[in-house]
Amino acid sequence: MNKSDRSRRFHFVQLAALAAAAFVVSYLAFGYAPAVFKSKRAAGPIGMVWIPGGEFIMGTDDSIGWADEKPAHRVRVDGFWMDQTDVTNAQFRAFVDVTHYVTTAEKPVEVKEILRQSPPGTPAPPAEKLVPAALVFQPTSAPVKDFRDFSQWWRWTPGANWRHPEGPGSNIDGKDDYPVVQVSWDDAVAYANWAGKRLPTEAEWEFAARGGLDNKPYVWGDDPPSDTNIHANIWQGEFPYKNTGADGYVRTSPVRTFPPNGFGLYDMSGNVWQWCSDWYQVDLHRQRAGHGVIDNPKGPEKSFDPRQPYSPLRVQKGGSFLCADSYCTRYRPSARHGCTPDTGMSHIGFRCVIAGDEGMKNSK
Repeated sequence: MNKSDRSRRFHFVQLAALAAAAFVVSYLAFGYAPAVFKSKRAAGPIGMVWIPGGEFIMGTDDSIGWADEKPAHRVRVDGFWMDQTDVTNAQFRAFVDVTHYVTTAEKPVEVKEILRQSPPGTPAPPAEKLVPAALVFQPTSAPVKDFRDFSQWWRWTPGANWRHPEGPGSNIDGKDDYPVVQVSWDDAVAYANWAGKRLPTEAEWEFAARGGLDNKPYVWGDDPPSDTNIHANIWQGEFPYKNTGADGYVRTSPVRTFPPNGFGLYDMSGNVWQWCSDWYQVDLHRQRAGHGVIDNPKGPEKSFDPRQPYSPLRVQKGGSFLCADSYCTRYRPSARHGCTPDTGMSHIGFRCVIAGDEGMKNSK
């Protein structure tokens, strides 16, 4: 081999080594970077679907709707990218592994925060209640008569968090594709910021949930669910006493278990409640009535619910595996709910969105 050949061979080896190194770096970056950067070429952020935007009827005038869903009114939203599924245990674990983030449920409870959200004169809770904990659903041993007393089926459970959603004796082993739960609004925002995303507005969420079926009572259309007409993971049986599990699950289910809606989104009905960015205002729809088409609403400036006058609330949408026709029927797209942003529960999760322009930037 002459000097020229050796030089060319050495140059080739250098290029090959550089290419291999670049591949390794790219592979590692792909494996550990936030999901927004793991993008298919010219297809938008991986794991997300394009929601085209448009005008739709938000809320409902149907008798099945609750007061805070009424009246129906017209809203327009711009197009955006939305996670095809709720954020899973595996995705949330990746976030925690990189950032070492500690969720709300894993931190001791602050007395001043409890008292700030309580009526004046409320005594401080005992010290044993101020440990890291979250709310866990426990079915009652018999039918209940007063559905206003939530303490009958919710238990303040020390040691409950996203890794142990039902308490210390539970875990998420083998449940990478289940929705992460026991995450507060603050936890969801922290994940979204890390991933280069954000939480959806209530209007964006409802538009996406409808999947192109405007003014329909359910995300799949007109036909109500039953033990034989199954579209989502909701409660079958007598709440909160007995769940027959006719849909195959008595608690959460893997995120792609049930058919997607018209936009290709999974679990926009049932399974877990999903946090939105908006403050919750119980009379918001009445405030909007008569004002024409509302353009890209971001929600009110502060929350308002006379039932919880001392607690700021954020919007949740979609219902959960606990939603039953005998109780709340809130697995419908117009249904809405308010919850304190520092609350974790065993039926609360979330998904994220990216504005249209930002999504295309991140897909390049």
